[in-house]
Amino acid sequence: MAAPLRVIVFGKQGSGKGTLATRLRDQLGIPHISTGDMLRAAAASGSEFGEKVAAIIDAGELVSDEVMEDVVRGRLAEADAQPGFILDGYPRTKGQAEFLDDLLAPEGISVVIELDVPDQVVVDRIVGRRICESCASVYAAGVDESAETGVCAKCGGAVVKRGDDTEAKVQKRLDAFREQTEPLLGYFSDQGLLERVDGVGDPDEIATAVVTLIRSRQG
Repeated sequence: MAAPLRVIVFGKQGSGKGTLATRLRDQLGIPHISTGDMLRAAAASGSEFGEKVAAIIDAGELVSDEVMEDVVRGRLAEADAQPGFILDGYPRTKGQAEFLDDLLAPEGISVVIELDVPDQVVVDRIVGRRICESCASVYAAGVDESAETGVCAKCGGAVVKRGDDTEAKVQKRLDAFREQTEPLLGYFSDQGLLERVDGVGDPDEIATAVVTLIRSRQG
């Protein structure tokens, strides 16, 4: 029986993690699981624990490591994740990474992909980003017609610029990434799991290159 394919995608906000993960999901046939997906699923479950998660989210509070561990443990135990998964948004700290190592033993993580994108490219992408209020589709100003018309091409909803997509706030997020998350890259590199990929270019070509890389590691 083949070992599960467990892929972690890292990158700064705006580096294209979600875009890559969606394409990997389609090509590899394993689910894309993001932190947001896990929290929403837990909150919607109707369980006592789900109600606790929902209360934290509704209050606008940060979800603690302990709560995230329970959410991750529950989601990765589901049937669709047994052949493998693409994990996006977790772990964010060394403690979370160590928890994940223990949770996934003995097979462990298959590969960690870092999407390498220069800071200025990230700033330009996010500042120029427009999002549909109804379906959360993302459009780029100066590229996509929906960004200019303000009407979503997919659902007809209102396409807007989020209030926190400013250059100053993006810079703060980049600082937080460097402080909290970049140290994890060394952690995974020491384990021989890290693969750095150029995240600037055609999304389909980037995804194809990543799939080739993953397959080569599988032997």
